[in-house]
Amino acid sequence: MNSFTRPVPGDCAPYYEKYTNLVEDGDIVRILRLATFETIVLLENLTEEQWNSRYAPEKWSMKESMLHLIDTERVMAYRALRFSRGDSTALAGFDQDDYVPNSAADQRTSRSLIEEYQAVRNASVQLFKHLPAEAWERKGVASGHIVTVRALAYIIAGHELHHKNIFKTRYL
Repeated sequence: MNSFTRPVPGDCAPYYEKYTNLVEDGDIVRILRLATFETIVLLENLTEEQWNSRYAPEKWSMKESMLHLIDTERVMAYRALRFSRGDSTALAGFDQDDYVPNSAADQRTSRSLIEEYQAVRNASVQLFKHLPAEAWERKGVASGHIVTVRALAYIIAGHELHHKNIFKTRYL
C-alpha cells in the first residue's frame, strides 16, 4: 500500500468517513499540497470583516474555524506520526468545543493564521511524503477507535474540504 490507496471501511471510525469520502482518488500527498495553495488563495482574498464574521449567533468566526482546522490537522498528524512509527499507545480524543474558546483566535491577525496553516501543512506533507510503504497500513487507537495512518492523511484532507465548503457557503 502507498499514498495512492484510499482508506477502506474499518480504517477509521464511521464518523470520519464523511471526511475521507470527500477526497478524490490519487496521491494523498499531492492532494494535500494542492489543497494548500487553493486554501491560501481563498484566505488571502478575505476582508477582515469576513475573517471576523459568524454566519449565525454562537457559531465560530472564520478565524476560530481556521484555527480549528489547524488544530485538528496537528492532532491528526501527531497520531499519524505515532502510529507510523509503530507506537501502539492508545491516544485520547480531543474536544474541539474545548479548544476553540481557549484559542484566542479572534485576537489573531488573518496573516498569522495563514502563516500557521501553511507551516502546519508543510510539516504534514513532509511527514506523509517520507513514510515507508508499510507505514500507511499501520494503525493505532485514537478516541477509542482503530485508525490507520492512511486514513489520518485522508481525514486531514477531507476535514479541510469540509470546512472550505462551509467557508464558501456560509461565510462568503
